[in-house]
Amino acid sequence: MKTFTIRSAAIMIALAWSAGAGAQAWPSKPIRWVVPYTGGGITDIVTRVVTQKMQAALGQPIVVDNKPGANSIIGAELTAKAAPDGYTMVTVIGAHAANATLYAGKLSFDPVKSFAPVSLVAIAPLILTANNNFPAKDVKELVAYAKANPGKISFGSSGIGAAAHLTTELLKQTAGIDMVHVPYKGTAPALNDLMGNNIQILVDVPSTLMPHVRGGKIKALAMFSAKRIAGAPEVPTMAEAGGPPIEASTWILFLAPAGTPREIVTRLSQEAAKAVAEPDVKERFSQSGIDPVGSTPEQAGKFLNDEIAKWAKVIQVAGVKAEQ
Repeated sequence: MKTFTIRSAAIMIALAWSAGAGAQAWPSKPIRWVVPYTGGGITDIVTRVVTQKMQAALGQPIVVDNKPGANSIIGAELTAKAAPDGYTMVTVIGAHAANATLYAGKLSFDPVKSFAPVSLVAIAPLILTANNNFPAKDVKELVAYAKANPGKISFGSSGIGAAAHLTTELLKQTAGIDMVHVPYKGTAPALNDLMGNNIQILVDVPSTLMPHVRGGKIKALAMFSAKRIAGAPEVPTMAEAGGPPIEASTWILFLAPAGTPREIVTRLSQEAAKAVAEPDVKERFSQSGIDPVGSTPEQAGKFLNDEIAKWAKVIQVAGVKAEQ
């Protein structure tokens, strides 16, 4: 009987050690990192730059999987329903926060509860631009012109509910002006129409618009930031340009499926913070108008909740409806 007890205890200890070793062995295979957008955009580029650094520290490849569509819903849903084992992650941006209101009660997942926040990786202040024929040279003149010509200014965006769309709606509400929204299937066609004088105003990220500003094809009116950014120091802030002191940005945030072990989430958060602190990453981001962050999971969660609340108000006041 004593021998059996000793053997049983030995087996139990061995099993416990094995389970512990298994947990400590993460990651033991490649990690799938879902990007809910096409390749080449800011979300895809930032994810690839940061995860390339992270995979070296983790000792396993991180495979970026582009799953665009439905204002990022397809990629988010895929991740929300994945096993919470640390081998499927997703990158989200402002559209994810907007979707919580735009698609309330219509999603198969909860934009907050279905995920475990990992890290707010980076923030990119948005820039307000106009076509070269538009008479206003700054935001003060834009507001004055819009008030004198209600409903006669059209602004483009990369789609309904995108950060660019909602930021312009926030400008309209704050400044008390009326402009007409023209949604596009991405920034590229909107930019083409801006340069072709088919729309007057376009808001987007500096990395996309500044090359065309510097090339003389469009003009920059202001940056939606509290201070001028290193990647475009010649562009004034909203307040400097005579407009309301609005701050708005697109941001890149890493999420894991809800239920992912805390130690894995913490490790991913730490490695993301280390990656964005690398001098070469900081320099690359700075040149593109992107501010590296690298937050804790708790900070990322609070940031996401605050963004959902902020844009819910804008969406409700503007009466923005999701595309059917």
